[in-house]
Amino acid sequence: MVGMMRPWGLVKSCHLVKPISASRVTGSYLIQQEGLPSLPLPSLQQSCEHYLACVEPIVEVDELKHTKELVVEFQKPGGVGEILQRSLERREYSTENWLTDFAVEEYLYERKPAVIYANFAALYPRMDFRDKQGQMRCAAKAIVGVLNVKAMIDNDTLPVEYMKGKPLCMKQYYQLMSSCRIPAPERDSVVYHANSSSSPKHITVVHNSEFFVLDVYNSEGTPLTVDQLFIQLQRICNASLQTNMEPVGILTTQNRDSWNKTYINFIKDDTNKESVSAIESSIFTLCLDGPVPQASDEMYSISAAKQMLHGEGSQWNSGNRWFDKTLQFIIGEDGTCGWNFAHFFADGMVSFSVADYVAEHMKKLEMMKSPTVPLPMPRKLPFNISAEIKKAIEDAKQSMDILCQDLDTSLTVFDHFGKNFLKAHKMSPDAFVQIAIQLAYYRMYHRCAVVHEAATLRQFRLGRTAPICPTSSASAAFVKAFDDPQKQISVKVDLLEKTVKVHKSLINTTTSGQGWDHLARLKAQAVEQKIPMPDIFTDTSFSKLLDCNLSTSQVTSKTGCVPLTCADVHNGYDVSYGIHNDEIIFFVTAFNSCKETNAAHLIQTLEDAMLDMRTLLEHIL
Repeated sequence: MVGMMRPWGLVKSCHLVKPISASRVTGSYLIQQEGLPSLPLPSLQQSCEHYLACVEPIVEVDELKHTKELVVEFQKPGGVGEILQRSLERREYSTENWLTDFAVEEYLYERKPAVIYANFAALYPRMDFRDKQGQMRCAAKAIVGVLNVKAMIDNDTLPVEYMKGKPLCMKQYYQLMSSCRIPAPERDSVVYHANSSSSPKHITVVHNSEFFVLDVYNSEGTPLTVDQLFIQLQRICNASLQTNMEPVGILTTQNRDSWNKTYINFIKDDTNKESVSAIESSIFTLCLDGPVPQASDEMYSISAAKQMLHGEGSQWNSGNRWFDKTLQFIIGEDGTCGWNFAHFFADGMVSFSVADYVAEHMKKLEMMKSPTVPLPMPRKLPFNISAEIKKAIEDAKQSMDILCQDLDTSLTVFDHFGKNFLKAHKMSPDAFVQIAIQLAYYRMYHRCAVVHEAATLRQFRLGRTAPICPTSSASAAFVKAFDDPQKQISVKVDLLEKTVKVHKSLINTTTSGQGWDHLARLKAQAVEQKIPMPDIFTDTSFSKLLDCNLSTSQVTSKTGCVPLTCADVHNGYDVSYGIHNDEIIFFVTAFNSCKETNAAHLIQTLEDAMLDMRTLLEHIL
């Protein structure tokens, strides 16, 4: 997907990433990191062939013929394709990862708001408390859980993850704590305080839109206990009982250009600058949410998901956030609990690993321990709100409310079958779901979807993600034949099996570093070198492939966390899902202002497609 202000028209890096069956082995991150291979650079010919295979099912015959001519021209010896390829070869030689640099720039140049468009979220199963005391007790346990993860990172004892016997890059874990995105003109920046000479010892807590600095280590350097933290959180809540304070956090929901202008003006005041610096350098942000809109039991999950993604607007909890922070732990009085993550710093599987660890810690029973030493009062962060900043806050409220109301969300727990049933039928669970998504889309729109699915590149040094294009000639043939009464069951079964094989091949190709998006990076190189844009990149086929209308991602949490991601194009969908043993959780977003999309309709059509494909699957054995 392409954002309007992206400098190179690059493909959007999907929010999450196809899950991995990763084992954990205790070992040194630094030693392991040195042994990781570098990401290979695909050959020009290979990427062009892959590109043609991707566009074939989504363009017309005459368009494909024209595109093939452009591809031939692009690959001519001594032509512009070879010139750009040699530039990437030099980049490959001089950097640790030639692709990650592009992804970093893509995030930083994005001008849409961080909330919804850039950040993603996780929703825990509802906790078993419904009051302020339970909220603070749970929050205290979560703080200790995060500090335990931080200790493993700081001490280099974080278990190294392996996939298929190969170690994975763990660098992203080392970017999670004490980091923050900073608004800037045209291109944002990021700050990392964890490795500074005086590593931060505090978190920020926000309650009723007021921010506090909470030191989470005692004078000896050991973390506060759950009960000590509980007392400190009580103090914070008692010191912020008013609900009519100016919600400065809502400013972080602005589009990046507006936020940059406000930010510059805001931190001209020394008090504001010091307070903002405390937020940015904090280990993470804890959001103690107030009341939420009343929802029926059937609608609770949707309401809770909205709290994690955006806070449901200015009248609820959208101002009780700082969306530039890498980690925001969000907890409500009604047992709603989860995370909001800044995607720039880490991909879904890394963030969800932290979320799973913290969830396990929160389940542990803690003995009451009276604090043996007096604790300093948490410090409320003061802000001086000028008339200009007040207007910016009001403008941000209005824009945020419109954005929240426009986001169309639907969530379902598909409990008819899950991973166990699919594996019993020797079917790849992810491939099955991806094909079902394509079938659902085809039934709704009578055309093949342009689908992107994220694949991990963490087996390479500094690897992030690369997009798979699951829509193939094989999958197109399958979805077109599925509801054709003239097609025999045996034909449909054969088409399904072929589609699954192609999907597996696409995954293997992409995870080995040979993905088609190499071409998008060649386009970026042309922009950087100020070379006239090659015709292959101004072709309608290339635009169609980048203009993804179905962004998909899978994260399957060990603790039942629901992955929450959002569509970032007006006429598109985002489908995130978690495949469990006997159920599959789907979360779909679109935009209400687009008359062509409907999240609830897609989810219902997807459920029907899953059931119909199960019937077909039973014919295989």
